Amino acid sequence: QVQLEESGGGLVQPGGSLSLSCAASGNIFNIDDMGWYRQAPGKQRELVALISRGGKERYAGALEGRFIISRHNAKKEVYLQMNRLKPEDTAVYFCKADVVESMWSQAVSSWGRGIQVTVSS
Repeated sequence: QVQLEESGGGLVQPGGSLSLSCAASGNIFNIDDMGWYRQAPGKQRELVALISRGGKERYAGALEGRFIISRHNAKKEVYLQMNRLKPEDTAVYFCKADVVESMWSQAVSSWGRGIQVTVSS
């Protein structure tokens, strides 16, 4: 079983910055892609950013340049640095990891429970 735990959310003023972290634990042999998604009230969950095990980054088009994703493979952690935040960035942010539990198994996506980010003055 795999657990993902997000941290670092909260309230920030427009134009401010916030950093999210997500730590994976449990039965993990390897982790392929890790990433962040978000879901605003009344909207569908959407991709924020992904990062491969080798460090290749991919962003939702509108967020590239303001958000930066990174990871620490040995710590099994992924991070999201969010800059120049806007009220429309308000959402619950979810961590996702494609976890391989053994050398004989394929990657299975695991999700964190989500963490609230609110951008408001």
